[in-house]
Amino acid sequence: MDDIELLAIIWGTVFVASYMAHKTRLTPVLWYLFLGAILVNFNIIPVKLPIFIEDFSELGIIIIMFALGFEEDAGNFIKSIKRSWGIAFFGAIVPFGVAYSTAWFFWQDSNIALLSGLAMTATAVSLTMVSLKSEGLSQSPAATGIMTSAVLDDIASLVFVALLVPMATGEATITIEGTFFIVAKAIVFFLIVTLIGGWLFPSKKSFLSFVPFIDHLDLRKVLSMARGEYTILSLLLIAVSMGILAHHFGFHPAVGAYMAGLVIHRSYFDFHRDKQIDFYNQARSMIDNVAFSWIGPVFFVALGSKLVFELDLFLEVIPGALMLFVGLFIGQVASASIAARYTGNFDWPASLMIGFGMLGRAELAFVVLNIAYVQNPILSTEAFYTLMLTTFLLNISVPLSIRWWKVKFGSRVRSD
Repeated sequence: MDDIELLAIIWGTVFVASYMAHKTRLTPVLWYLFLGAILVNFNIIPVKLPIFIEDFSELGIIIIMFALGFEEDAGNFIKSIKRSWGIAFFGAIVPFGVAYSTAWFFWQDSNIALLSGLAMTATAVSLTMVSLKSEGLSQSPAATGIMTSAVLDDIASLVFVALLVPMATGEATITIEGTFFIVAKAIVFFLIVTLIGGWLFPSKKSFLSFVPFIDHLDLRKVLSMARGEYTILSLLLIAVSMGILAHHFGFHPAVGAYMAGLVIHRSYFDFHRDKQIDFYNQARSMIDNVAFSWIGPVFFVALGSKLVFELDLFLEVIPGALMLFVGLFIGQVASASIAARYTGNFDWPASLMIGFGMLGRAELAFVVLNIAYVQNPILSTEAFYTLMLTTFLLNISVPLSIRWWKVKFGSRVRSD
């Protein structure tokens, strides 16, 4: 099949998935995965996708992670850390422990257990916020607590992905020297990102402005080129470039893309005021469209195409998936809720809402699964199917539990 024809089929699938997501009020990611599996199992697309589609999907996850970082307000994020650190810590360590121990119980493989724990740690911010918005709770204190905690979890998970995946793939050994080398590379990489953020994107004046020749460099000038016509191209180039940098440091490109998005602030788009255009919101809207409407979804459809159904295998993984789902549901809700109550000083209705809101697993979980199953033969087929089914169940539970809890305590959750 011609590559362009295949891309057209996948884009058509994205339309269908978006329609089904609207009707069912579930995240489109679930439908991308499900329909990707349908396409491959009915021989509409090949089991082994051509390199063009694989590379296109890889670009998609890079832009998705950049968009998620770009959406975050670093200032608000830092201010709310004090109230949300406990939710992030306990709401991550317990699911990691549950997933790790469950995976070890079934497969007795430390690498599988490690990657399973990582995949089940980070909360799906977009899924939860869409669910809260549909219930009129997106501006509630509980929503702020969920958002901050989820972002902290995502950042921590990205760091651990950067540190632990090279060990799991055999690119680095688990020794004191090897561990120190990985940690050192991670520190150097994040310092470079911080340096680039402070130098090339200074909100007022670069802290390197005293250095000759460097003092005149300012990438905001690139963003404002041709009256802002190249702003999106500049942002995509930054995302891809930081992804390439992360790759050369031995990390997944998504790590670099997310960090690149995180260091770009609204104030960097304060140019061409005479045009009366909010270039920040315009750029964010266009980046979101690229990430979540036409390039990013290809990644999830391609990932779903790895689910070649075999009835015997599906029946085999159901007990493990249900066991993992129940353990994660109880562990996630309990740990995040108790932490919200006693470290964040939320009341119990809001605390339980935070617990339910932390259940989702999406972008980062699929990045880990893609690394561990598609790019590297770490996860077994049984483990991959178990984690995918568990993720599906967790994501379904988010809008259902949020709606149910709103009916019981909606007014108290909203006002807190």
